[in-house]
Amino acid sequence: MKELLASVNHIEFNQVLGLFVAALAGFMIGLEREWRGKSAGLTTNTLVALGAAIFVTLSYNVTEEQGDVTRIIAQVVSGIGFLGAGIIFKEGLNIHGLTTAATLWCSAAIGAVSASGYYSLAIISLLFVLIINVGVSRLDRFLKRKNRTKNSFE
Repeated sequence: MKELLASVNHIEFNQVLGLFVAALAGFMIGLEREWRGKSAGLTTNTLVALGAAIFVTLSYNVTEEQGDVTRIIAQVVSGIGFLGAGIIFKEGLNIHGLTTAATLWCSAAIGAVSASGYYSLAIISLLFVLIINVGVSRLDRFLKRKNRTKNSFE
């Protein structure tokens, strides 16, 4: 019991804040994806951001004295790549899930940034992801409709 209490006392406010910011950012990204009916929504993005933050926090804690903190971070990037690959699928000539996979990758990055203590960067990154997923997707749909109409007259 004393060991458990000692480990709880070792937790710093900044570590908890990093986990909270990561989870909140993942939640907000997931909410946007869920709202639009995408396969990786609220829970997935929240867990990916939080999981990345947990691994980065662990990395900082175990490499305080010696070691390279970036080794675990690099493995997070690699692991999210595998997770994203599982979301991408091909249906005929169309490929689906690329934006969802890229969004998960960004959620993990925001989690890592949050756990590193760069809260402003995490919030700015969150805003960029939301703007891109909402704004650019509308532009993308408009351009696709325009190209379909243009190609039908040729």
